[in-house]
Amino acid sequence: MEIYTIRDVARMAGVAVSTVSRVLNGRPDVSEETRRRVMDVVEECGFVQNRNARNLKNTKTVFSAIIVRGRHNTFLSDVAEQMLACAQEYKTPFIVKYIDEEDDEFDAMRQLYTEKRAGSFILLGSRLDERKEMIRMLGVPCVFATVDASGSGLGRASSVSIDDRAATHAMMDRLIAQGHTRVAVFGGCREGDDVFVRRYRGAMDSLNEHGISFDSDQYVQSRFTLHGAYESAMRFFEKHRDVTAVLAMSDTMAAGIIRALADMGMHVPTDVSVTGFDGTEMAGYYIPAITTVRQPTATIARESVALLCDMLDGGDARHITVDYTLVDGESIGPVK
Repeated sequence: MEIYTIRDVARMAGVAVSTVSRVLNGRPDVSEETRRRVMDVVEECGFVQNRNARNLKNTKTVFSAIIVRGRHNTFLSDVAEQMLACAQEYKTPFIVKYIDEEDDEFDAMRQLYTEKRAGSFILLGSRLDERKEMIRMLGVPCVFATVDASGSGLGRASSVSIDDRAATHAMMDRLIAQGHTRVAVFGGCREGDDVFVRRYRGAMDSLNEHGISFDSDQYVQSRFTLHGAYESAMRFFEKHRDVTAVLAMSDTMAAGIIRALADMGMHVPTDVSVTGFDGTEMAGYYIPAITTVRQPTATIARESVALLCDMLDGGDARHITVDYTLVDGESIGPVK
């Protein structure tokens, strides 16, 4: 859906922006013919007036919004909280909006932009491939946190992320070193070019390098919640008892999978090894402690806020890759 600005309406109607503003505000100093021409364009393109626009001249308070895609994602929630702490050092006020992992963050952006005067955004856990054209039309500074946007072509978008492909490659190498050749991968949608696709490709890179085959039914698309991963694992292992290891794309997923295996009478790591991703605090306290990829939440939060504020001050878009760490837990072991 195309987003039209007041400048677009003025261009299409052949009048000045100030004239469109007077028409929309019901000012009497506009001819009836001009008013009709402007309103015809407004109706034709579905222009939505920012209800706060008339207040912008009288206030400098325009906030930035952090949109978190995943209400039950403890890793993203932790990063968002740290972003708010970092934002206290800057003059721009920040708010956080949580949406479901299957919701459209662009709809949330558009709503916050048109109704709440949000002038910039940090998108946390976003699916970049589906949104870049829409974000380009909105034309506001934004930062993709945990998502590499360097290849997006968006001139006003920065990003902070780890190398997701390399991280899952390294984790799969670790499972293969333990003798595992029948490995299932639990993750998100494999289409496009978001973090879950890159993690999937990293796992496949490792398997291919070791000459290990991977069937399509070894990939499980699941919600990134305890219950979603639990249900997916229950269904999967009813039919795939030959699988000896699971590479999960989040710690929350890994915890749900481990619980499902326990309820089916299997032990981790004796019967099935399970790895996570993100390096949440929960992973270290779970029984067994989860072997995972730790993302530096504090660094991601700090750099994302700094990048956005720098762009608001006129700085250029930049893309930062931060280091990840493989954390040894108790959830993987040699193949039985």
